Amino acid sequence: MPASRRRRGRAATRAARSGNMISTNRRKKTNKLYIAASVIIAVLVIASFAFASFSGGGGNSQTGDAGGYVSGIGVEVDIEGSTHVDEGETVVYATSPPASGNHWPVPAPCGFYDEPIPDERAVHNMEHGNIVISYNLPVESDVSALRDALGDIELNRVWGVARPYTGIEPGQVVLSTWGVIDSFLGVDADRIDTFFEAYSGVLGPELVPC
Repeated sequence: MPASRRRRGRAATRAARSGNMISTNRRKKTNKLYIAASVIIAVLVIASFAFASFSGGGGNSQTGDAGGYVSGIGVEVDIEGSTHVDEGETVVYATSPPASGNHWPVPAPCGFYDEPIPDERAVHNMEHGNIVISYNLPVESDVSALRDALGDIELNRVWGVARPYTGIEPGQVVLSTWGVIDSFLGVDADRIDTFFEAYSGVLGPELVPC
């Protein structure tokens, strides 16, 4: 074979190899860019979840002005304030039971209570987006029915506080959260469940499950 053909053949081979190397380098650079972009996106997603968790127990933090009111579920009432007062200090509220206002520094743990919880403590629970169930049920079977109804509501375990309350009519149950009240006679399990679905962890300056 003539030398000129051999040189052209070798040159062509070198050119082909050179082209392959360039293509390979470009692919490597592209892959690195994809990996870097994926890492950045992952970091941003993780950071957003961390920020959401930090900003308030159930995920949200908002000013409590009943802005999350659902038409037809309870009645809106005016927000009376949200200042902490000294433990034991009496606060006068516009409604009985109240649905906002100044209150004691420590809320009540979630649960079903046989002993009264003062309004000044229960209002702190409402500030946290909790649902307070005030009941005046002279018949023990009604109390048991209320306990059972609340036991069937999963949200009640982390958002609900039930307490006996003499400030309402006998036979009455009142559901209250920050800026919303619903009252009825007897134990209406469906109505209670609807209230929890609408307002658990929704209304209040500080949304904190108890």
